[in-house]
Amino acid sequence: MESIDREKFGLFVTELRKEKNFTQQELADQLFVSNKAVSKWERGQSLPDINLLEPLAELLGVSVAELLKGERLTGETLDSCEAKFLVRKAVQLSAEEQEKRRKTRRFWRRAWVLCTLLAAAETALLIALNQLSPLELWDFLLLVEGLTLGFGAYFCFFLKETLPAYYDENKIYTYSDGPFRLNLGVIPFNNSNWPHIVRVGRGCLLGTAVLWPLVFWLGRSLHLPDMAMLALTLTACFSFFLPMIVVAKKYQ
Repeated sequence: MESIDREKFGLFVTELRKEKNFTQQELADQLFVSNKAVSKWERGQSLPDINLLEPLAELLGVSVAELLKGERLTGETLDSCEAKFLVRKAVQLSAEEQEKRRKTRRFWRRAWVLCTLLAAAETALLIALNQLSPLELWDFLLLVEGLTLGFGAYFCFFLKETLPAYYDENKIYTYSDGPFRLNLGVIPFNNSNWPHIVRVGRGCLLGTAVLWPLVFWLGRSLHLPDMAMLALTLTACFSFFLPMIVVAKKYQ
């Protein structure tokens, strides 16, 4: 099956956007995506999600068929073969996006397993070297490891990659999925900032799980008082919130 001509698609989108006097940022804002996503479409580096085809075509003043072909069809009528071909293109586009998401999920699931093994090995080494009292093991070390790897497992295995459409249509400040709740204060969630929030959350949670035993050992080596260790522990527990807030604000 012939693939979509990404370069032709990108040039056509660029042409139509300029005709409408949209900047990349203005077009991105109306589609609830980042301006980097629009830039990649126009440079032929990627294609929009199939769910964005209709709103993108409507904003640019063309049909979905014209958008997929990368040219205007004024005065032309699509025959049945041409129509079927365009449908296959749309299905292929959706399949490419789904495959990309599957690869991303596989990457983060493997990362979680690797980070869990590393964190367990570091903890076992500290115990073997008699660097931990039972109180320190439960109150300082395993508290952080349990929270970061527990939330990390949810982020890597179960968290949805996209939000329902009503998040884009309304200002919703809390993400809910069963017992899981996430709120970043005054910053609403939408499909523009959500992928960045998910990626940063995963990275920070897993990174903290791996680095915390080393930070804990350093604190012990410097003979920090218990209150300082407690403050360090609480900081580690909630360290992923600040980067998530930053990217949520940047891409909202």
